[in-house]
Order: sequence, then structure tokens, then C-alpha cells
Amino acid sequence: MNRRLGITLLVLAALFCCLLAVSAWADSQARIVRLSDVEGNLQIDRATGDGYEKAFLNMPITEGVRLRTRQGARAEVEFEDGSTMHLVPNTILQFTTLSLRDSGARVSTIDLQQGQVYFNFTGKHEDDEFKVTFAHQELTLTRAVHFRVGLDNDSATVAVFKGNVQVEGPAGAVEISSKHTATFDLGNTGQFELAKNIAQSPFDSWDKQQTDYHLRYAAKSYDTPYSYGITDLNYYGSYYDVPGYGMCWQPYFTGFGWDPFMDGAWMWYPGFGYTWVSAYPWGWTPYHSGSWLFVPGYGWMWRPGGSTWVVWNRVPAMLNPPRAYVPPRPPVIPHGTVVIGRGPTQSLVSPGGAPGTRLVIKEDRAGLGVQSLDEVGWPLPETHAQRPRLSCRRPQRHECRVRVRKAVLVVGGPVRPRIRVPVRRTRVRLIDKETKQN
Repeated sequence: MNRRLGITLLVLAALFCCLLAVSAWADSQARIVRLSDVEGNLQIDRATGDGYEKAFLNMPITEGVRLRTRQGARAEVEFEDGSTMHLVPNTILQFTTLSLRDSGARVSTIDLQQGQVYFNFTGKHEDDEFKVTFAHQELTLTRAVHFRVGLDNDSATVAVFKGNVQVEGPAGAVEISSKHTATFDLGNTGQFELAKNIAQSPFDSWDKQQTDYHLRYAAKSYDTPYSYGITDLNYYGSYYDVPGYGMCWQPYFTGFGWDPFMDGAWMWYPGFGYTWVSAYPWGWTPYHSGSWLFVPGYGWMWRPGGSTWVVWNRVPAMLNPPRAYVPPRPPVIPHGTVVIGRGPTQSLVSPGGAPGTRLVIKEDRAGLGVQSLDEVGWPLPETHAQRPRLSCRRPQRHECRVRVRKAVLVVGGPVRPRIRVPVRRTRVRLIDKETKQN
């Protein structure tokens, strides 16, 4: 009896802690931004007291978080308005401020402590404040701009690809225009030199590729105050006008046995609570807004809408679930990360494929492990190295056809993979549980 009472009290205490965590989130003016691309060994310090740990795709980033890319690692962070940051290997930075003003304006401050970062700031909202600090220098962004910041022991450089920025420091302020570079001498009170050119970096092409991807697939699909994650929805799936339900979205490569919460993890954030981290490369927006519904003849689909942005201790509404389906719920007792299914995605690179390789795609992958992407430097004629148009039709209950024309079909990691299979004209068909490339 006493043991049962003790367990009951423990569960009630845990629930009370969760309620406090939700209250802390509601009462604060904190924000989250998205870890939208992970390649290689990326580490994150979430201010839990445990130091750096393995970072996963789609992890929320909160104020105070540090990111560290190790040798060969790269990462992308996506902000609410679609602005992005690209981190190259051996980079360390901290999100010193991620907050909201009473007016609703977003305040962001990124402190670069080592390495090199590319910034593509959209400038969509005039009231937002975005700052970048490094050494004793500070940039304040107010208009759309695309630039690169590099920092080592003795010097720092700011190269502007498009737009202009102003840097303020001990030696005064300097305005850097498009296609200009400022070099700061950190050992001489920040004295700077301005050059009318930009020295090429080995990662310029990767940054351009990532930026072009967002520009190409960021077409607005519905009204939302949040732009991050929209690009991946447009690339990894399609919208359907479903009778009785309206406009709904569904990822490619799903079967009727697939459900949106079969792969990922519940992750605990001190002071806030649990949040769901999806393993899927598109797994951000559909897990923080709208609702999931099971549609006969289609399976699970995501319906956008609603003004509530879901973050901690909850998931979007699950409507019309199949009989005996158990809706996802966060763990009751806080104890770190709880892995579900294949767990969160650790890296984008996995071994496999070569030209002529037979491709087998499991029907329930939902984009996990299959991707098509043009790659700078791929030794094929330019007309072949183009991102294919993926389209998915369901003429029968278990059949889906995807046509790839004059493209590079990539097998491997879920978001920005490196393994490519060149094809000229290929049809990929999903029948029952597998897909085979003919």
C-alpha cells in the first residue's frame, strides 16, 4: 500500500513539474529556431549541465544554446522568417538572445566564437532585431543581406555577397557593401581594411546550393506567421484537395501502415519540458502547427491551419485515427531522451550506391533515406545535374509512381546526402512494401 502511494505521489510530482515547465514557457518570451540540417558530427550544448552532446535534425534551439561542428561537419539553422545560418567545420557559436518583445518583434543575437558562418537574412519584418557578434565587433541587420563571417585567433573577415552591413567595434564603424570584404586585426584594437572583392572560400558553393534550395522551394503554400520548414514540405511531399477535409499535405513514400510519429524521439529541455523531435527531413512544421488526420484511401495527412504554435509537452491534434490507434504522448517522468522507432536522425551521410546500383525503397520511409539533389562538381553534363521534379500519384491502394527525368537520383542521407546514382529517365514504382528501380 505504501509502495503504491509512493508511486502515485511520484507521478503527481512529475506531472506538476511538467505543468510548471509549460507555465514557464507560456509566461516567458522565449523562442525556438530549427536545426534544419545536420551533416557529420555536430554537437549541441543545451545548458543542461551535461556539456556538449550529439545534435539531431529538427532539434529546437533555444536561448543560450551552443553549437559546435567538428572536423567534416556542417549544419544549417532556420529562423521563423526563413532566414538561415550555415556552419562550416570547426565552428563554435552561441545563441545569446532568442526572445520576443512585448510588440511581438523577434530579437536574435548570435555570438561567433570560432570558425565560419554564412548568414542569409530575409529582413521580412522591419521591427525584428538581428545581431551578430564576434570578438569585439557587432553587426545589426535590418535589411535583407547575404554575407559570410570568419573568425580565427588573430583576425576576422566579413564578406558581403548581396546587400550591405555595418560593423561597429573599438576602431569605429565600417559599412561593407555588396561584393566587398572587411578584414579586422583583432590584435590591434580591431583596426580594419576594406577590399573591393571577395576571396573565395571552399564552402561558398555549398552555401549557395543550400540558399538556392530554399529560394526554389519556398513558395508560400498557406498563410502562416512562420516560414521555417515550408521549403521541405514543398520538396518532400504534395498538397491534395481532399473532399470533406480541404487542402492537406502528405509526404512521398508512405504506406497505410505509416504514421507520423513512428520515428523520432521525445527530448527533455530543462525549464520547458518535453518536445517531439521528428526523424523526417520535413519534420518541423507539421509537428508544431495544424493537425494530423487519417483519411480513408490516403492514410495519414497533415492539414495546415490554426494560429497555435505547438512546442512543449504536446503534439498537434490527431483527428479520425484508425481504431485502436494510440495517440503520441510525452513521457510522464522527465528522464532525458526517449527514442521512438528508428529514433532521431544523426547524420545525413550513409554508405551505399554507385552508378548502376539497384535502388530499393521501403514504402514507409516518408523521405527518410531517399533524396534527389544536384551537387556542385558532379561529373555529369550540366543538363543531367538538375534537381528532378518528383510527383506522386496513387492510382491504386498500394501503388505510388515517381518519375525522375534527366536527374541525379541520390541514395543515402535524408536531407543533403552525398551518394548519387545518375539516371537519365527512370520510373520508380512503389507496390505493397517495396520500391524497385527498373
